[in-house]
Amino acid sequence: MTTLAMSNTTQDTLVGMGQIVVAHTPMRMKAILGSCIGLAIFHPRLMTAALAHIVLPESAGRNGAPGKFADTAIPEMLKLIRELGTPTHGLVAKFAGGGNMFGGSGPLQIGDANAKAVTAALKQLGIRVAGEDVGGTKGRRIVFDSATCTLTVERAGHATQTL
Repeated sequence: MTTLAMSNTTQDTLVGMGQIVVAHTPMRMKAILGSCIGLAIFHPRLMTAALAHIVLPESAGRNGAPGKFADTAIPEMLKLIRELGTPTHGLVAKFAGGGNMFGGSGPLQIGDANAKAVTAALKQLGIRVAGEDVGGTKGRRIVFDSATCTLTVERAGHATQTL
């Protein structure tokens, strides 16, 4: 599911698992993350932004909303941003999440795989990463503010971080 917001007042919108929300107006996009990645791609000067709640690193032929997988979410985010008339050059990314919710080692390190997939895709597309907060064993609550291009990250037992 993709949501497009266009309003003159700042809205708060929850971005659920596998969703992408696009804003061309002031909006605070929120997500609660464990092993998932909350990826914001934005144009700082034009104040256009998209936030995806990425669940898995790759689709591997599976069906699902484009926002569910890193390999489909990022191209879909770029497409939606272009549809708003925003050029893709000058885009910047910030992301958080990728916690290893099943302990620090072993085969179920989906958080690590998600973070690596997002990092690799952004690098391949030439999108500069301006901030990230990934890993660990705790979940996060994030808020991306499209008006200020800040990503606020809250994690239990840690100070709130602003990227």
